[in-house]
Amino acid sequence: MFWTVRDALVRDKWRAIPMTLGAVCLTSVFQIVQNTSWGFQPVQDLGSVKAVDPFWLALLRTPLSLFVPALDLPVWGALVQVLLVFGIAEICIGWWRMLVIGYVATLAGTTYARIGIALGPEHPFGLPVSDRIVNDTGPSAAVVGLAIYLCWRYRAYLTGALVILAMIGEVLIKNNLAGKEHLAAIAAVMAVCVVRAQWGPVRSRVAVGQGPPP
Repeated sequence: MFWTVRDALVRDKWRAIPMTLGAVCLTSVFQIVQNTSWGFQPVQDLGSVKAVDPFWLALLRTPLSLFVPALDLPVWGALVQVLLVFGIAEICIGWWRMLVIGYVATLAGTTYARIGIALGPEHPFGLPVSDRIVNDTGPSAAVVGLAIYLCWRYRAYLTGALVILAMIGEVLIKNNLAGKEHLAAIAAVMAVCVVRAQWGPVRSRVAVGQGPPP
């Protein structure tokens, strides 16, 4: 993975990650606008997702929700995540796969939020009713999902295991909606990896160590 990224950056420099740079710029614009007196509500209307919202509305807002920084976290964290993980993914798997995996992970988290609230706080996988109004935005679920997919694609299984353990530790330390959504994103992307390993293109099966076709 290191040499793939290095060679692309040496050859093309910033032209190697146009989608990632666009995502960084869009996230920055949303951050600036939502902190103005006139821009907060329009940004929420475009990209804010809450479990209390109708699911169809959440689906409409999900494409932009990745680029709306969480209100309770520093924006530089979101920008660094997008630049590093999205950039590596765009180089290694292409921009459209990056978007597909990122949105699969994000939708998994959004869907889990509704399921968790329906299960209730007494269930191990449940959530309190108060999480219905939690503002669920930002790139973190997509970042986690892309990290897992890249680890699978490049057989970096130890790194992938460390990412999963870190996310489990996050939930154990701070049992909140975001942490559990990260686990839902991991589960969804791992399911995608299993499907691609079994029924995907031959080169995907070779990539995970099944050997070349006869």
